[in-house]
Amino acid sequence: MPVYVFQPEGGGDGSAVLVVHGGPEWQHGRIWAPLVAGLVADGHTVLVPNVRGSAGYGKRWYSLDDRELRLDSVRDLAALHASLPTIGVDQSRVALWGGSYGGYMVLAGLAFQPELWAAGVDIVGIASLVTFLENTSAYRRVVREREYGYLATDREFLELASPLSRVDAIEAPLFVIHGANDPRVPLSEAEQIVAALKKRKVPCELLVYGDEGHGLAKRVNKLDAYPKAFAFLREHLGRA
Repeated sequence: MPVYVFQPEGGGDGSAVLVVHGGPEWQHGRIWAPLVAGLVADGHTVLVPNVRGSAGYGKRWYSLDDRELRLDSVRDLAALHASLPTIGVDQSRVALWGGSYGGYMVLAGLAFQPELWAAGVDIVGIASLVTFLENTSAYRRVVREREYGYLATDREFLELASPLSRVDAIEAPLFVIHGANDPRVPLSEAEQIVAALKKRKVPCELLVYGDEGHGLAKRVNKLDAYPKAFAFLREHLGRA
């Protein structure tokens, strides 16, 4: 699995954040990423993987997460976690961070691999593949069903692969950011995972921005949300 690794000078203090891209048909490249730089400056080792399903590595890799193969991409996170001691990372102090499909990966990691992750930051992520497909804009449903599965024929697997279906397994604290006007991943995806976790007394915080859509576009909102998310990671990765 292709992975970019960024570490503070001196190697950091053992904490790490895995930043998972959206898409899922996207890829991280060798570009300046202020978010990654900020996490590194905060003392974390940052790993940026191109899990199966990412673009740029040929048709086979691109299709290895399609429909019934969805959870194979989540297993890539566990494989990466297993390798962390080789770069000086404490496996008990690792968080997941992702937006959109990357947010789904954050929630899926916490739900399907609860013993691995110390915290998660989910930005406009999918909690249930079923309710996402039911409630997203019609133009998105047409495109996304080809990737995730069809409500009419694949509903059982869509439910199986949904983090919300395994919410009782989640123990790690979660920080959620969402735009109230998101036309792709409706706000209800954030609201339902947060409600389920709060019912179980799992530490969880939801920030909703009334003037945002799919992600944070406005500088004022970024300056409000990201420092809070960084403070959340410092607290739960032992850097408070």
